[in-house]
Amino acid sequence: MTAFDAVLFDCDGVLVDSESITNRVLCTMLNEAGWAISQGDCTRDFIGKTVRSQAAVIEAHTGKPLTDAWMAEFYERRNAALRAELVAIAGALEAVRQIHALCSGRIACASGADRAKVEMQLAKVGMAPYFDSRVFSGHELPRSKPFPDVYLAAAQALGVAPGRCLVVEDTVTGVQAGVAAGATVWGYFPADQGHASAEQLLEAGASCVFGHMGELPAMFEVVQRTAA
Repeated sequence: MTAFDAVLFDCDGVLVDSESITNRVLCTMLNEAGWAISQGDCTRDFIGKTVRSQAAVIEAHTGKPLTDAWMAEFYERRNAALRAELVAIAGALEAVRQIHALCSGRIACASGADRAKVEMQLAKVGMAPYFDSRVFSGHELPRSKPFPDVYLAAAQALGVAPGRCLVVEDTVTGVQAGVAAGATVWGYFPADQGHASAEQLLEAGASCVFGHMGELPAMFEVVQRTAA
């Protein structure tokens, strides 16, 4: 087993408990636009994906173009809800602190979301100092997840070969991106999660799954010791 030189974290659903908030706002706005989609279906269809990547689907159901103005309103309403309600995933802050120390600072946050959202969320839950400028957004790259671009960019910035990186993800789309980058992917699957099963994460290429972020540092240390 190969030791890891860096850890690349997804953000939403791994570090911050944001997905239910974001999808609630999205569901409300899609209904307002004429698509009578349920909260459950909205979560299932949009989790791990950017809204713009689903423009054709949205336009087909609403009969309206997905405009920049609509997206701006979505971002505004989403961010207001996140600023009011967002909390860290249980155990994530301490896990990030420990992994940061174990990796001598070689950690990054690689998200499919827009940079403003990711940086705001990390700051709100007290994680920003551990990531500093090592935040990467799929919006700023040619392709977002499930393509590997954001993880490749993060690994390159850290000066670490993708094969020496551990990726922590909670969606099938994200796992596929990490695997495509050539990294080892661990799937985060809490007991109350509903948008992807442990089996789906494993089928997408995760090498293992775990159920609480507090478990991550000990798991990481075991691999490092075994590979030494």
